[in-house]
Amino acid sequence: MEKLRFQSFASGSSGNCYFIGNAQGGILIDAGIGVKTIRKCLRAIGLDFENILGVFVTHDHADHIKSVGVLGEKYNIPIYAPYMVHHGIHKSYCVTEKLFQSKRVIEKEKPFKLNDFTITPFPVSHDATDNVGYTIEYADKRFVFATDLGYVGPEASEHLKAADYMVFEANYDEMMLDQGTYPTYLKNRIKADTGHLSNFQCGKFLAQNYNPKLQYVFLCHLSRENNMPNIAYETVQSLMEEQNIQIDTDVKLVVLNRFTPSELYIFE
Repeated sequence: MEKLRFQSFASGSSGNCYFIGNAQGGILIDAGIGVKTIRKCLRAIGLDFENILGVFVTHDHADHIKSVGVLGEKYNIPIYAPYMVHHGIHKSYCVTEKLFQSKRVIEKEKPFKLNDFTITPFPVSHDATDNVGYTIEYADKRFVFATDLGYVGPEASEHLKAADYMVFEANYDEMMLDQGTYPTYLKNRIKADTGHLSNFQCGKFLAQNYNPKLQYVFLCHLSRENNMPNIAYETVQSLMEEQNIQIDTDVKLVVLNRFTPSELYIFE
């Protein structure tokens, strides 16, 4: 079987899109950046839209769904999401090309087989119409995506604890947010249980729930205003090393770029 591959095309409040698959093709998680940018990223790794089996949407905020209409209706790529996420997409101002023939409804906690991939959506806590993370199983590997969540609920926890690889939110540094220029209502929204995960919350969960099978943690959705890559990395590293989990020895830790593609990871 082909080796599992992963690349982040963009990760942050300005737009999110991730590829998970193999040398022949795969799926996208979210499509919150421009169609031309997505195609350019795919072509750079030897693929194109015809190699994409589907787009799996986490929730209906603009930075995750900007291009789903065009990908679905113009390029005939199936768009997968739970019913209420699709409801939010249909109502969204940023999706001018509404989904009809490309719409595919899936259910939380019900595994869905797509070629060699098994995808399971699971609930997460955020303030969109509805919200999910995804576990992608390929061969004997589990890749878990958990972005835009105010806290790690029991369902998300179970999926994350079983991961070989994960994309996990580290949105903000608590001090930067508190001392920053955001209005109080927005700070409260970000810190709420339906908001975003801080660097500290992310690192604490990883430190308390480390599984030796975990090989890579990719920190995603960093705030431009309330975080910095080095702060996110060092916060998570410090919390994990307090529990004698050594970065680079026990697990690899990578901060994903906001605007530019990551390297292409090919997993053994």
